[in-house]
Amino acid sequence: MLDHSHIYFFEKLLDKENVYNDKAHMIAYSYDATRAHFEPDAVLFPRTEDDVSTILKYCNEHGIILVPRGAGSGFTGGALPSKGGIVLAFEKHMNKILEIDMENMVAIVQPGVINMDLQKAVEEVGLFYPPDPASQNYSTIGGNVNENAGGMRAAKYGITKDYVMAIRAVLPNGDIIKAGKRTIKDVAGYNIAGILIASEGTLAVTTEVTMKLLSKPKMTKTAMGIFDTVNSAMEAVYKTMASGVTPVAMEFLDNKTIRAVEQTYNKGLPIEAGAILVTDVDGNLESDLDFQLAQIEKVFRENGCDEFVIAQSEDEAADLWFARRRASQALSVYGSKKINEDVTVPRAVLPQLLKEFDKIAEKYNINIPCFGHTGDGNVHTNVMVDGKDPEQVKIGYEAIKEVFQATIDLGGTLSGEHGIGLAKAPYMSMAFTDEEMNLFKTIKKAFDPNNILNPNKMGLD
Repeated sequence: MLDHSHIYFFEKLLDKENVYNDKAHMIAYSYDATRAHFEPDAVLFPRTEDDVSTILKYCNEHGIILVPRGAGSGFTGGALPSKGGIVLAFEKHMNKILEIDMENMVAIVQPGVINMDLQKAVEEVGLFYPPDPASQNYSTIGGNVNENAGGMRAAKYGITKDYVMAIRAVLPNGDIIKAGKRTIKDVAGYNIAGILIASEGTLAVTTEVTMKLLSKPKMTKTAMGIFDTVNSAMEAVYKTMASGVTPVAMEFLDNKTIRAVEQTYNKGLPIEAGAILVTDVDGNLESDLDFQLAQIEKVFRENGCDEFVIAQSEDEAADLWFARRRASQALSVYGSKKINEDVTVPRAVLPQLLKEFDKIAEKYNINIPCFGHTGDGNVHTNVMVDGKDPEQVKIGYEAIKEVFQATIDLGGTLSGEHGIGLAKAPYMSMAFTDEEMNLFKTIKKAFDPNNILNPNKMGLD
C-alpha cells in the first residue's frame, strides 16, 4: 500500500479526480488479455507531459514502482503491475491527435489516442496509417509503440516501428527527451527511438509520437485460395511474396481452425481443406489490382490451390474475411484454455515450421490449431487444453516450450507483435545468449538505475 503522504502529493499535483486508490479502480487496472491479475496500489491519470515528468521524478526519489498502461489489450502481461505500484493511464487526458501535417505526411499524437481513431482521422484527408492490430478499435498508439504492434497489413506495409519518426518521452528521473525527428532522413546520434519501440515501458514513458503517413490507395480487392494441405499453402505464401507481387495481407487458417469456425458459426466453410489463404491487394488502378490477383492465382494454383475466389463486392470481401477474423474466438471448441503465441520465422521455412508443430501436437496428444499473418511469417500458434485439468495445463506449457524451440531452430523469434512481458520472459534465455541478455540489462540500468519502470518484464530482472 502507498503511504497516504504519497497519495496526498499526487492529489495536490493532479487534483483528486485524477488519483484513485479505491478497490474498484485497483481491480479495473489489474488485468489485461492474459487474464492474469495484479492489483496496483494507485491509478494516476496525468494531464500533461509535465505531470508525467513530476510523477516520475517523485517516484524515482521515493522508490515507487510505476507501470505505463495503454488499453490493457496485450497478450503477454506487459502492462500488468506485477510488483504493485502505480499504474499510469493515458486514456482520460493524453488522448489527442495534436497535428496532421499533410505537407510532410506525418501525424503527431499523444499516447492515449486509439489506433482506429488515428486511421479514420488521416483517411478523412486522403492519408493512410497502415498498422492495424486486431485490437485496433481500442488499443492505443502508446501501447502499439511500446509493444511494436503489427496487424494484417504488415505483409506489405510493415509494423509500428516502420512508422515511428520521433518519440517524446520522460525518463525515470523526470528528464524529458525527444528521440528522432520529423525528417525522412536522420543519422545524427544513436537511434534512441528504435530502442524505446517495443521496450514495453521499461525504459521511459512515451508522451508524444510523430508517425509517418502514406497516401491512401484508392481501391482494394480480396481473394481466397483453398488448398488440400497446409504445406502447399505455406509453399504458396513465400513463393507469392517472391513473385514480384506484394499483397497487403496474406492470412491463413489451417484445417483445425477452419473446422472450429465452421462448427461455431456454420458459414459453409470447406472443412476438408488443408488450409485457406485470404489475401488483399490494393492500388490506384483496377487494372493493377487485376494484374496482382492474376499473378497470385497463378502462384497459388501452381502450388496446390484447388479453388480461387475473388470477391466482387464489399459484402463478399467481408464474407471471405469472416473466418479469419473469428478464428481466435472459435478455437474454444478444442479446450477451455488457449495458450496462444505469435511466433515468427522467415517465410521460406513456414512449411517446415507447421510440420514441427504437427509433431508436437502428436507427441502430447493435444490440438494446436494455427492461423495468422503468413505474409510476414507470423503464425498464431494456439495450444488448446482443459484449463480445469492441472496436468493438461502443464502439458500445454511443455508443448509451448517446444513450439518456441522449433521456431528458434528455424531462425525465428519468440514474438512477432505481442511482445514479451511476463508470459514469455521465462523463455528469453532460449532466444538470446547470456551476453545478449546482459546487454539488455545494461541498457535497462542506464535508463532506469532504480528499476522503478515496469519491473519484472522481458526477463530483465
